Amino acid sequence: MNREQKQSIIESGKEYFRTIIIPKHLKNLENLRLKSFKVNPFLVNYLAAFLCGDTNSTSLAKALLYPRILGTSINTSFGQNIQVFISRLAELTGNASGIDGVDIEFIDAIDGRRKYCQCKAGPQTINKDDIATILGHFKHLLGKSRVDKIPLQVDDMIVGVLYGEPDELSSHYRTIDSHYPVYCGKDFWERLTGDKLFYQQLARAFGEVVEEENIDGSLLISEKIKELAKEIEERGEL
Repeated sequence: MNREQKQSIIESGKEYFRTIIIPKHLKNLENLRLKSFKVNPFLVNYLAAFLCGDTNSTSLAKALLYPRILGTSINTSFGQNIQVFISRLAELTGNASGIDGVDIEFIDAIDGRRKYCQCKAGPQTINKDDIATILGHFKHLLGKSRVDKIPLQVDDMIVGVLYGEPDELSSHYRTIDSHYPVYCGKDFWERLTGDKLFYQQLARAFGEVVEEENIDGSLLISEKIKELAKEIEERGEL
């Protein structure tokens, strides 16, 4: 893959965050109210004290907000919308596949063979039912290749996990890997682009979007903490 193609992937990833992930993240933050949280009064008081050293309304608000907006909210949004990024990735690299169950086809930069790849977001993002679906698609493709005399090997059908480390892969992925290769994070991106550093470059690029869009996340979070703290004070307790 040449420099222009790799830069196109980076720009597409940034656009994905700019137009889809960031707006949803900001909307989720804006819409949060005290009723949005399922509060465990034992834990939230403990966490507030652990985080801030006290259990006043501001500390309680921080203990509620930080895990939600810096963890659950953004992870959910990223996973739910990842197919948009995968589709753009296929279009940009000219590797879109018309085969059912295959997201992209590309020449592997490591072994030089054409790969038929189903892409997934992260190392924990499939469930048990997905195993049979993925294996079924690849089994069908293998049978079709024999009929059509396509020079296809079992390890030419792969699952590409966009982020994470191999040792983080769930047992569901490991089951698939016992039949067809699963490449995760850096390994996947190197095979696609031929660049060992591309994974890190892409990850850093996503963070650059915040600065490019002049988003002051700390201010937005601070304002929301004040709102939640006021609700807590009006309620009188958690």
